[in-house]
Amino acid sequence: MRLQKYIAQSGITSRRKAEELILQGRVKVNDKVIRKLGTKVDPKKDRVKVDDRIIKLEEKKIYIMLNKPVGYVTTLKSKHGDKIVIDLVKEIEERVFPVGRLDKDTSGLLLMTNDGDLAYKLTHPKYEVLKTYLALVEGVPNSKKMNKFRKGLKIDGRKTARAYIRLVKNYGDSSLLEISIHEGRNRQVRKMCEHIRHPVIKLKRIAIGKLELGDLEVGKWRYLTDKEVKYLKSLK
Repeated sequence: MRLQKYIAQSGITSRRKAEELILQGRVKVNDKVIRKLGTKVDPKKDRVKVDDRIIKLEEKKIYIMLNKPVGYVTTLKSKHGDKIVIDLVKEIEERVFPVGRLDKDTSGLLLMTNDGDLAYKLTHPKYEVLKTYLALVEGVPNSKKMNKFRKGLKIDGRKTARAYIRLVKNYGDSSLLEISIHEGRNRQVRKMCEHIRHPVIKLKRIAIGKLELGDLEVGKWRYLTDKEVKYLKSLK
């Protein structure tokens, strides 16, 4: 088994993050630091450590949906005293990690799991899994700006992929937009809205693919149904 896949299936992080850990020299196999991606390990014989802590393959896969509140960060450890999403699921015995990111000021649908392969699929741009948001923005964008948004905008020196945007409600001095993207660049929706000069006031993720947040209360979580897990695994 490839080392990064072993780490992902141990339930501590996604496969993409596992690759970063290897390149950073934080992974040992039989007490030897490994920095080469694709290194093969034998789950029955080899001893794998991350940050000098032994890790083992997870047997039971956990899939949950959390309605993340504003003010929480999607990291496993607190930095600068930030509140972390893992504290909202403390009653779960198995270790889980967030799938992708929602920035501190964004609320809504966050998946958490110990299935590194699924996390990889849902976050890698090549799979083009749509993430849908409701954005309350300053002002009301006209059709010209929305068409520009749909075709892709240059942010951080790189053009974004095509996006979906529609006006849900016009409040006069502000408006509610529904936005869907399949990339996961840092604060992408906020930066795209700023680019068309309609900064975000409030942002909430309401869906990943066809999986919807629904009426799950803020700060609460639930297990995904078998049907929902099967749907996520079927995405290609």
